[in-house]
Amino acid sequence: MSPERIELDEPSQAVLREARKLLRSKERKDAGEFLVEGRQAVREALKAPGVVKWLFVRWASVHDNLDLIDLARSSGVQVYAVSEQNLATMSDTVTPQGITAVARNIDITLSELLGTRRKNPAVEKKKHRRKDVGLIVICAQIRDPGNAGTVIRCADAFGADAVILSTDSVEVYNPKTVRASVGSIFHLPVVTGVPLEQAIEACRAAGMQVFATDGDAGVDLTDLDAELSRPTAWVMGNEAWGLPSEHLALADQTVAVPIYGHAESLNLATAAAICLYASASAQRATN
Repeated sequence: MSPERIELDEPSQAVLREARKLLRSKERKDAGEFLVEGRQAVREALKAPGVVKWLFVRWASVHDNLDLIDLARSSGVQVYAVSEQNLATMSDTVTPQGITAVARNIDITLSELLGTRRKNPAVEKKKHRRKDVGLIVICAQIRDPGNAGTVIRCADAFGADAVILSTDSVEVYNPKTVRASVGSIFHLPVVTGVPLEQAIEACRAAGMQVFATDGDAGVDLTDLDAELSRPTAWVMGNEAWGLPSEHLALADQTVAVPIYGHAESLNLATAAAICLYASASAQRATN
């Protein structure tokens, strides 16, 4: 089927203005909406019930996105065809990917997370998930949106139950964060704006042990065996300065990720991926 045979509406200037505003943090907060760009991320957003408000497809990309257009229409989502110039005004990238959605926020509180055991209305229950909250990653003042999105993607890949971004962290709905998550933001809860101390206390009260990463820790990740099979909250420090001593003291155990080569340190998202994989493997080996 050719694009010329597809009947699609063109958005009004008012609709375009509303979408463009979402490139700004204040406007996202006021509207309770954010932008989703790229086929994979848009597909996962459309699979989450009631999340997508509008779908914009570049005219030249209509034929390549017929499946997503059908998925959107079957979900009652308004689909618009737009010019390349108009689509570019909704993106902070040099080369937009041809498809963008406006999605509604999918916020969840810390008490909802630990009290409802993953009951997020935007997240479909998936097989191979634990009934109880068994694995969480807490990021302390993570500032880089690409890192935040990658941590969310890794947490999703390794079956974690949630990601917590502490106070003063990057906004989860920042376009770069959403893009880096490649759709994983729609798969698991992300709690934001929680003081680190409160997040740690809540996880411990929920029966989780708390491990904090520290390059100078006396215990290596490889030294842990049975401990990793237990419900765990991993605390990852800021990209530049890690975790201060007062926050390390809140953990049950500080853990170093061993480096066998000559690199001075690991990227935050890489360290998080290694720790999450180790815990996920140990938990599944005992269940």
